[in-house]
Amino acid sequence: MADAPEQDTQAASQQVQIVTDTTKATECYTNFCRVIGTPEELVVDFGLNTQPNRIPTEPIQISQRVIMNFYTAKRLLIALQQTVMHHEAVFGVLETDFRRRVQPQAQQPQQ
Repeated sequence: MADAPEQDTQAASQQVQIVTDTTKATECYTNFCRVIGTPEELVVDFGLNTQPNRIPTEPIQISQRVIMNFYTAKRLLIALQQTVMHHEAVFGVLETDFRRRVQPQAQQPQQ
């Protein structure tokens, strides 16, 4: 019985391979996301904002809605954080403020 805790530790440290089937998955591009919460679930809407550089004057069409419980949302949050951190370590920090990313032509160095 002394080996049981060691075996549990070894089993916990091994990564589990989960098989998925993506043959029925649909894909879409999104540049807009809205999160709505209830006491039991999160609703995440995805859509395409055709006017991303200003306040939209037309409604943003929501193309996908994902509903999940908070446990799944937390696992998604962790997965996204790890993925973005890895991306930034390789390619540099992602600036989310559009105004800081874009330089007017007048401010760009002349060659």
